[in-house]
Amino acid sequence: MTEKEKTEREITPPTMLDALIPIGSLIVLLALAIVIYGDEGVSGPIQVALILCTLIAGLIGLKNGHRWEDMGHAAVEGISTAMGAIFILLAVGALVGTWMMSGTIATIVHFGVSFIDPNWFYAACLIICAVLALSIGSAWTVAGTLGVGLMGIAGVLGVSPEMTAGAIISGSYFGDKMSPLSETTNLAPAVAGTDLYTHIRAMMWTAVPSILIALIAFGVIGLRTVPDVPLDLTEVLVLLEGVYNISLLTLIPLIVVLIMSFRKIAAFPTIMVGALVGGFTAVILQPDIVLEFVNDPALSTLVAMLKGVWSAMATGFAIDTGYEGLDSLFSRGGMASMLGTIWLIISAMAFGGVMEYVGLLDRLLQPIVNRAKSDKSIVTATGLTSIGMNIVAGDQYMAIVLPGRMFRELYEERGIAPETLSREIEDTGTITSPLIPWNSCGAYMAATLGIATLAYFPFCFFNLANVVISFAYALTGFQIRHVEPEKEIVPAPEQIALYGVGGRRVDPTTPEAARS
Repeated sequence: MTEKEKTEREITPPTMLDALIPIGSLIVLLALAIVIYGDEGVSGPIQVALILCTLIAGLIGLKNGHRWEDMGHAAVEGISTAMGAIFILLAVGALVGTWMMSGTIATIVHFGVSFIDPNWFYAACLIICAVLALSIGSAWTVAGTLGVGLMGIAGVLGVSPEMTAGAIISGSYFGDKMSPLSETTNLAPAVAGTDLYTHIRAMMWTAVPSILIALIAFGVIGLRTVPDVPLDLTEVLVLLEGVYNISLLTLIPLIVVLIMSFRKIAAFPTIMVGALVGGFTAVILQPDIVLEFVNDPALSTLVAMLKGVWSAMATGFAIDTGYEGLDSLFSRGGMASMLGTIWLIISAMAFGGVMEYVGLLDRLLQPIVNRAKSDKSIVTATGLTSIGMNIVAGDQYMAIVLPGRMFRELYEERGIAPETLSREIEDTGTITSPLIPWNSCGAYMAATLGIATLAYFPFCFFNLANVVISFAYALTGFQIRHVEPEKEIVPAPEQIALYGVGGRRVDPTTPEAARS
């Protein structure tokens, strides 16, 4: 017996109790964090809870025969799957810092305040973000660029920042989900075994009514809300023009990011280039602001400019306009501002990596798969599994791949069309990811928009409606499509005589024709 076989024989499969202990511990610790810390619970205690639960999962794996070294590698591999998201977060931090300094965000706010009616602001956010995300296929890019500007406009107009974040996320995820350029929109059909455009057509049955519900909800709320404008809007416009050099040239960083996104250049280099262009724009168009930010007369102008851009990318930008509301609005950004969110993602991905490696995720999900007998229960179980993966594993890609892999064979056995599987894992896996604080998507949106996940959660009308409609379809059997079984084609006698059983044309003078 080889050492590998010996090791495999010594590993005990986990019991259901084994699988439930880390999950139960996480629920208890998260509840305690919320009770003790309130809204501040996501800024540290939740990370501690996830790390403690990772240790608990590791102890269960050790009991069942796994080695610490192997589980450590699994945790590292889990974290490595989020490295792309981590670098994007750092890039967004740098971008926000330089765009605050360059006047890019100030110009977006200026134009937004000038042209957008506060009563239609939420609906406008939804539509603008949906169109842009549909064009470039990235909810993260939309939220990290235009979304930041829209949050700034919300602060000036006196509308709800939580509802604005919900509108931005709703529009961004609708566009991302329906775009053929989106990563998740390509991943889901690949996992399920269907093609991209069949998948998108299937999603329209849930996405279109959901976005209409969201649009109506934001429209009605906007019309019935009286904005609490903190400053006279005319005064705000004059103030912005007095502090910043407001012009279309300050939008060059945004245009560069959009062009690179349209050309499908990866998100990290796109956003980093946007941050660098923002710094260059600040040096050219806002030199006085950069020098005042650095506030070091001993430095030469060139070195001070370099230090200003460097500092804005690293630790963020700060400005003193004399108006506290505007100072807090434009003093943001920097890679350092994203470190708490990165800590949260690392903790969640380590927990998910260990849970998957020691077999606790499979043990949790297998009873769900085994008990799903009818078509309705299979599709419902798929959606519940995707949401569960978003909660436990903290990653939308795992929420797509793992249920797709587990349920695909069952769908094939039941003759359920693969686009039903791909639609369900997108409706529940992709859409719910920004609604969970420790999920990489939820952490990203909270850090980028400056609103806690649980604060914007109730206002993500598209995401919430999409999940409800998806489960309603599953429970009623609506849009559970089936694959037509292939019928055996029996050729007519005259066809056999002319072409033969195998389909080749037969020379009637040959012995083969006589046998046919």
